[in-house]
Amino acid sequence: MATMTAAQRRDQARAEYDAFLKGCPTNQLLARISDKWVSLVVSALAERPMRYSDIGRKIAGVSPKMLTQTLRSLERDGIVSRTVTPSVPVRVDYELTPLGVNLSRLLMAVKDWAELHIEEVFEAREQYDASVS
Repeated sequence: MATMTAAQRRDQARAEYDAFLKGCPTNQLLARISDKWVSLVVSALAERPMRYSDIGRKIAGVSPKMLTQTLRSLERDGIVSRTVTPSVPVRVDYELTPLGVNLSRLLMAVKDWAELHIEEVFEAREQYDASVS
């Protein structure tokens, strides 16, 4: 049996990723980026770097706990970077990394689609509800 290098093992694993399998890392990543708060945070940061309080004001309904958890998970995944500027009080800015900018294009397209087609969805819901009643 031939020995594989680390790079070859990574390439083989990458070729075997299957997001339909629950245990696959791509399935877990897909679950994370499809989260409502992740989509909204990434979309907000696509506009410009922001402070924590700015993000919280921009996204209606997000609790401080959920915003903190979302930002930490995005930072851990390399989608958001956090910059601390020593001052009084300390200034913390969040911005998208190049990976985050790439993701933001997709999430912004979904957000734009939702805003554009919400009326059609409302109509479809009304028709469906009327047909099952």
